[in-house]
Amino acid sequence: MNDSNLNFLNSMRCRLVHLVFLAAVLVPSPEACAGNWPQWRGPAYNGSSPDRDLPVRWSKTENVVCVAPLPGPSGATPAIWEDHVFVSSPDAQKNLNLICLDRRDGKVRWQRQVATGDRKEGKNNMATPSPVTDGQSVFVMFGTGDLAAFDFNGKQLWSRNLARQFGKFANMFMYGASPLLYNGRLYIQVLQRNPPTYPHAVDDKPERESFILCLDPQTGKDLWRHVRKTDALAESMETYSTPFPYEGRQRTEIIVVGGDCVTGHDAATGSELWRCGGLNSKKSEWWRIVTSAVGGDGFVYACAPKREPLIAIKECGSGIITDTHVAWRLQEFTPDVCTPLLYEKKMFVLDGDRQMLTRLNPQTGAKIWQGHLGVRETFSASPTGADGKIYCISERGTAVVLEAGDSFKILSTISMGEEPCKSSVAVAHQQLFIRTAQNLYCITADNPAAPR
Repeated sequence: MNDSNLNFLNSMRCRLVHLVFLAAVLVPSPEACAGNWPQWRGPAYNGSSPDRDLPVRWSKTENVVCVAPLPGPSGATPAIWEDHVFVSSPDAQKNLNLICLDRRDGKVRWQRQVATGDRKEGKNNMATPSPVTDGQSVFVMFGTGDLAAFDFNGKQLWSRNLARQFGKFANMFMYGASPLLYNGRLYIQVLQRNPPTYPHAVDDKPERESFILCLDPQTGKDLWRHVRKTDALAESMETYSTPFPYEGRQRTEIIVVGGDCVTGHDAATGSELWRCGGLNSKKSEWWRIVTSAVGGDGFVYACAPKREPLIAIKECGSGIITDTHVAWRLQEFTPDVCTPLLYEKKMFVLDGDRQMLTRLNPQTGAKIWQGHLGVRETFSASPTGADGKIYCISERGTAVVLEAGDSFKILSTISMGEEPCKSSVAVAHQQLFIRTAQNLYCITADNPAAPR
C-alpha cells in the first residue's frame, strides 16, 4: 500500500471516529434520558417516567425542595436535565422568555428574552409550547413563530422566525404544539387554518399551509418540509397537538394528529406513509384537536375531539387505512384536551371535563376500571405516570394522586391553588415539578431512598 492510500484510509478512520463521537453527543441514550424529563411527555414520549421513591402527599410547604417564582402563567411543562430546569414563560411586559433554573434551590441560572408580543386567547398564550433538551442544548418555540436554541450556559446558538417565513400561525387559541427532539433531529408541527381569518394571523401572506418541518438542531437549518393537506374545514384544520416518534417493528415514524386524521411519516424524509381518518364523524367545521397521539407495542392511539371516540390504530399501515387498521374504540369518557397516558403497558384516559379516569388494556381496549377524581374542577393538564402512581392536576391547582394498579384508588388530594394550572406534572431525579400560574414547585418524598 502506498503512502497516498494509507493517508486516505487514516483520514477515513478519523472521520468515522468523529461521526461516531457526534452521534453519541447528539443522540442521548435511553439510559441518559431516564432520570430526566427532556420533553413535554417525558423520556418515553408517553407521559411516564421510570423514577421511583416519589411523594404521595405534600403541601405548599411540606416536602418542598424549593419554590421558583415565575414571571407569568403558561401551560408549558418544564424540561429537566440533571440540575438544569428549563421553563418558557411570558412576563408583564409581554416578553417571551426561556428561563433556566437550578433544580437544587430554584434560583435563576440565566434568563433570555427570545421574543416579544405575548397575547392571550381562550386558555392559551404565546408561551404554551414546552421547551425540549438533549442534555447539551435546549430548544424553545413560541406562538409568535420564534424558535431558538441555547447551550446550557445560556449562549444563543441560533434563532429563526417561522412566522415571517411561512406566515403568522393561524390558530384560534394561539399556537400550542411543542417541538419534538428525536434521534438528532428537531421536528416542528404547524397545523393551521387556511385562509388565515383571525386578526392575530393576518399579514401580507394570504394563504397558509399546514406542514411538518425537520431541522438540524445544531444549525437550525431545514432538512425537509412536508406539506400536510387534509379535507378538514375551517377550525377543524387546526390542532394544538405535539408529534411523537413511533418505533415500530418495521420502521420509525413521526406520528401527527390533526385536521380530522392521524398520519404516519417517514422520520428521515417526512413523506406520508399512512393516513387514518374518522376523527370528525359529523364533518364539523369546529372540531379542532388538542390531544396528542401516543403509541407503543403495535398501536397508535388518537382521540377525536368533543367527546368522540378514542381509536387504536394497528401499526405497519400503508396508504389510507381508516377501514382496515382501527383495532378498537373507546366510546365513553374520552378526553377533549388531556393526552392519554401509557405506563407500564397500561393505558389511562382522563376525561378532564367530567373528571373521570379510565384504565384500559391497550391491546384490546377492555376496561379494567373507571372512577371519578373526587373534585368538580376542570383538568386540562395530561396525567403523568411514575413509581406506580398517576399524578393529575386541575386548572384550579388541585393535585390528585392515584394508584396505577388493578383497582381505582385515590391516594391523596392536595390543594396547590394559584390557578390557572394547565401544565402537566413533570418527574425527574425522584422529584415532582408542579407549575402553577405563579410558581414552579419542586417536591420530594418524606424519606428519599437515594441521594439526589
